[in-house]
Amino acid sequence: MTTRLYLVRHGATPLTTEDKFSGAENVFLSDEGREQAEHLSQRLADDDIHAIYTSPLDRTKETAEIIARPHNLTPILKDGLREISHGHWEGLTRKEVEERHADEYTAWESDPFTFAPEEGESGISVLARALPVIREVVVKHKDGNILVVSHKATLRLIISSLLGFDVRGYRDRLDQAPASLNILDFKDTVRARLMLFNDISHYADHPHRPNRHLSRWWDLPVPPSDTGK
Repeated sequence: MTTRLYLVRHGATPLTTEDKFSGAENVFLSDEGREQAEHLSQRLADDDIHAIYTSPLDRTKETAEIIARPHNLTPILKDGLREISHGHWEGLTRKEVEERHADEYTAWESDPFTFAPEEGESGISVLARALPVIREVVVKHKDGNILVVSHKATLRLIISSLLGFDVRGYRDRLDQAPASLNILDFKDTVRARLMLFNDISHYADHPHRPNRHLSRWWDLPVPPSDTGK
């Protein structure tokens, strides 16, 4: 038997399209986000989901509640699943952070896993609270199907860690669209296999194309290829 873990990012919010640091801000889903969550709920309605866990922030709770309805489940709140806090950057655009906190921003761009802005969290801090939750639910629901609703940075960190990726590059190499679905299968409490990643086929007929990211690496122009001419 296999323990199946569904990892879901919350649906879109009014801040989703803004280039702002808003991890700790408590916002609700937009109408678009609720529609995305409804589509995912319909997609998973026939899956035998045994339990649903969620970050306590409103956007994740609402997403979890929508998904839980067909299963008659009550989402269980876990503080360890909340989004990374950017401290005194919260609510600022990337440009504003670069202008007001240039040294901090440079250090964070170089290593967001170990560095944190003032009053904020590093990637290490997020994993220290999130991974024990994942282990707890996998152990508790052995050979079952569990769904976890969390946030963009937190999910990227969890997935990187579980699959043995270089977690320092989580912002550059992994994306999570609103209401996206990831699936990991566990043969034990440690070894996981990625079965589905960042899937939004329940509401979009084409893969998500990232536009503005809070990663300078993604925004850098691609150097011209060396054709030998």
